[in-house]
Amino acid sequence: MDATTLLTTRAMTVSEFRCDAGPDDTPFAECRTGHSIAYVRSGSFGCHCRAGFFELVAGSLLVGAPGEEYTCTHEHVCGDVCLGFFFSEDLVDALGGRRETWQVGATPPLPELMVLGELAQTAADGNSDLGVDEVGQILASRFVEIVSGRPRKRASPTVRDRRRAVEAALWIDDNSQADIDLEQAARLAGLSPFHFLRLFSSVLGVTPHQYLVRSRLRRAARLLSRDDIAITDIAYDVGFGDLSNFVRTFRRAAGLSPTKFRQASKGQRKILQEPFVLN
Repeated sequence: MDATTLLTTRAMTVSEFRCDAGPDDTPFAECRTGHSIAYVRSGSFGCHCRAGFFELVAGSLLVGAPGEEYTCTHEHVCGDVCLGFFFSEDLVDALGGRRETWQVGATPPLPELMVLGELAQTAADGNSDLGVDEVGQILASRFVEIVSGRPRKRASPTVRDRRRAVEAALWIDDNSQADIDLEQAARLAGLSPFHFLRLFSSVLGVTPHQYLVRSRLRRAARLLSRDDIAITDIAYDVGFGDLSNFVRTFRRAAGLSPTKFRQASKGQRKILQEPFVLN
């Protein structure tokens, strides 16, 4: 099995797993040391654990709990691809799920969880302005709600909560060119990443990472329309890690490339009237 780590924070590690085992391979066992969720993106495999035997297909979740042993088999097809989320104990406590919630072994393909699993992969691929850690927390929270059968009550933000969210947004905006992550912003707000994500989203209607990306896009649009700075320099100056990610994100937001946007800002107004035919 090949494993690629996509993200590591104090609250969460996200990894992609690619397995090419088939019916002729010996089943292998592994023991979990913490809480985890593996979203099956493609392929299929069987899993023996204390909760029973499960056949997992695309859209299923393999759920891990500390001390639980899992034996995976590939009796029907060769290989699978999973996106795995490994959670800290602090995050699991914040999620509020009971011990038995994490001992279900697996879940079938549930639409409420499948869409979040695919959204997490999109974020991991850099094709969303959501952070993969944000989607991972949302997926875990939704999993706990569904399995426990107890939807989390949504409390109305207090005046202090709103101030915290606004101050965090102002700080993100002032530092948007830097490499900001969810844990850093949460720490400055004096909250856990889980509670900070919920508070920020509730008050401002976007996640912290969405706000960060949109702040960068706003600054990029300003520079594109005012200056003759090279587009590559703009991408790095506003905080994007590489040019291709900037171009892709800007095109998704504006409906046209940074080059075309710059041309439109210089007087070629027809460009803005025909955004869907641009190359």
